[in-house]
Amino acid sequence: MTAKPPEAAPLPISATVICKNEEACIGKCLASLAGVAEIVVVDSGSTDRTLEIIESCARGGLPIRLIHQDWLGYARQKQFALDAAREPWVLSVDADEWLDGDLAADLPRLVAADPSIAGWSLRRTLTLYGSRKPVSLWTRPEHILRLVRRTRARFDEALVVHEGLIVDGRTEIARKGLLRHERGLPLDEQMRKEIVYAKLKAEQRLESGRKPSWLKLFFNPPIYFLRIFLWNRFFLCGWAGFIHAMTGASYSFMTESMHRQFYLARRRP
Repeated sequence: MTAKPPEAAPLPISATVICKNEEACIGKCLASLAGVAEIVVVDSGSTDRTLEIIESCARGGLPIRLIHQDWLGYARQKQFALDAAREPWVLSVDADEWLDGDLAADLPRLVAADPSIAGWSLRRTLTLYGSRKPVSLWTRPEHILRLVRRTRARFDEALVVHEGLIVDGRTEIARKGLLRHERGLPLDEQMRKEIVYAKLKAEQRLESGRKPSWLKLFFNPPIYFLRIFLWNRFFLCGWAGFIHAMTGASYSFMTESMHRQFYLARRRP
């Protein structure tokens, strides 16, 4: 009788996921994290099937620790999840993201890195609305810092939107595999999200004492469009890429406009 090979030890990684009403994607996200030692899921009050799916994944063997925490804001909510992590490395993943097979297979190499490396930026791609497949790999994937040594990283809580990790030490780019962000929202839903993000960004600027600029209002939206459509090569995605770039330009325009609107409202007697 042939002995079964020993199972590989779990990776010394705490994957952290914040969520609310993510039934459409949370299952795929969690399944892609199999192999890590711990998955910390922080839910802020889901009312759909999200909790049911999480509990089903836990019963299936995933090392999930589910915590409820009322919404604190993007950066503070993710910092709460990071503070709850126990492993030497933390992998911060959004509920609508998942690791492809190549990235998951490369995790052992990444966490065995030289101590001088405090974190890894992952290459992230996405799916555009109207397309069932991810964008062409000839487009430029984003490089987002997501895998970090727990004791040498924190979220910048001064940022109320587009929150990011700050690390003490050197970071590198993980060149193998992709972090997939495959949620092509209908345009009306995407624009509602962009309005929320633009409002938060404008308020963040105002609180930091920054004044609005006519030059930014005029130039930033077209520059934003050109950066996405040409520099990031979304022209390769046809009309879907054009709409994606225009959506980004709209976000930029709304941010600059709201910044000016809020600034003038504060100055009125």
